[in-house]
Amino acid sequence: MRLTRYTDYSIRTLIYLAARPDRLSSISEIATAYGISQNHLMKVVHELGKAGYVETLRGRTGGVRLARPPETITIGEVVRRMEDGFDLVDCPSCPINGACGVQGVLAEATRAFLAVLDRRTLASVTGGPNGLRAVLAALKTPRTLAAASGCEREAVPDDVAG
Repeated sequence: MRLTRYTDYSIRTLIYLAARPDRLSSISEIATAYGISQNHLMKVVHELGKAGYVETLRGRTGGVRLARPPETITIGEVVRRMEDGFDLVDCPSCPINGACGVQGVLAEATRAFLAVLDRRTLASVTGGPNGLRAVLAALKTPRTLAAASGCEREAVPDDVAG
């Protein structure tokens, strides 16, 4: 299963904010930390706000922060909200649709995938704010966070941008 870049950026943003619960963060700051498009991240943050995961404050001293405690946000709910759908193959247009068992197997696999994500909260994947604070404090250039955390390769391919 592949998740879109939109979902990837959503999770990254929430992780970043969970690691800095005591202050507001700017979209520019988050985009720079991850080496991602600020314009794309603006759309992501807007959707996270509509979903009730973050709150945004406009103005010179504004920014974004988590709207809920990280212990109450499951990765599964974020993935479901940010993804358009979970059809792994195009069964409706297949001439053997209904005669093969692949659709049922893939539906079962998707349920299992989401069940694992439902058992993990934002707090559980950040290791608490202290674990990431050291990594975030070391940020000086884009992509430093990925290199410092061992996540150097892009989590989602370019061709599935959301």
